[in-house]
Order: sequence, then C-alpha cells, then structure tokens
Amino acid sequence: MITIRNANSGDQETIANFQLDMALETENMQLDKPTIMKGVEAVLMDKSKGQYFVAEIDGKAVGSLLTTYEWSDWRNGTTLWIQSVFVKKNNRGKGIYKALYNRVKQTVETDSSFTGIRLYVYKDNSQAKTVYSNLGMKGGGYEIFEWMKGE
Repeated sequence: MITIRNANSGDQETIANFQLDMALETENMQLDKPTIMKGVEAVLMDKSKGQYFVAEIDGKAVGSLLTTYEWSDWRNGTTLWIQSVFVKKNNRGKGIYKALYNRVKQTVETDSSFTGIRLYVYKDNSQAKTVYSNLGMKGGGYEIFEWMKGE
C-alpha cells in the first residue's frame, strides 16, 4: 500500500539523494550534494518556500515531490507548481507518482485559495510527459525561458 505524507526534517537526506539521482537520470547532470542538502533543508524549515511530499511503501520512502507557490493576479489565487519529482526505478509503474499527484490535486480541490497545478518537464523526458498526460494534465501552451546565474 502506498502512503503519502508531508515530509519532515528526517527526510532531508533521502530527498536530497532522490534529487541527485533524478538530475543524473533525466539531464545527465551531477549536482553538488552539500548545495542540495541545504536547499532541501531550506524548504523543510520554511513552509513559505514550498512543501515536500513523500511516498512510502511499507514505511520506506520510494518517491517524493515538491510543491511551490505562484501567485496569479489573473486568477486571484495561488497555483501550485510540482517540482523535483522522483520515484525510485524499481518502484515505477506502481502508481506512486499518481498517488503523489492525487494528494496535490486534492489539496487544490479542497482549498479555494489554490487555482490549479502546473509543472515543467525536461523537453526530452517523454516517459514523464506520458505519465502527466495520462493523469489528465495538458501542455499549457507556454514555453519556459530562463536566465540562471552562473550558467
């Protein structure tokens, strides 16, 4: 049985390791673990930055995701962004991401201050795009442009 719960400080290393694995797998990027550890800790210590959710099977973490907040003046409410999604390879195809997504969706549906859910996906990650489409998400019609300090 899959259990979804809010992350706590005891999940910091697990979530950081998930992020290291995800970046390597999806974008072939080696991230700096001390930086990731501090970034995860910042969210766990300050809920205004976001909220991690952890998926467990038999008490063991098998996946996680992060939600962050975007204010929309067009909608007069907050859109939740799903970020940092990871499910361990040997647990994929078991509905873990679906359970995480449904937890976020339930939050949005029951709280009138939330307007919807968005996420971005690496352009070459066709497997993730299929999963998101199968859950009823659709391309939002926007492309993301960015400037990142140091890149």
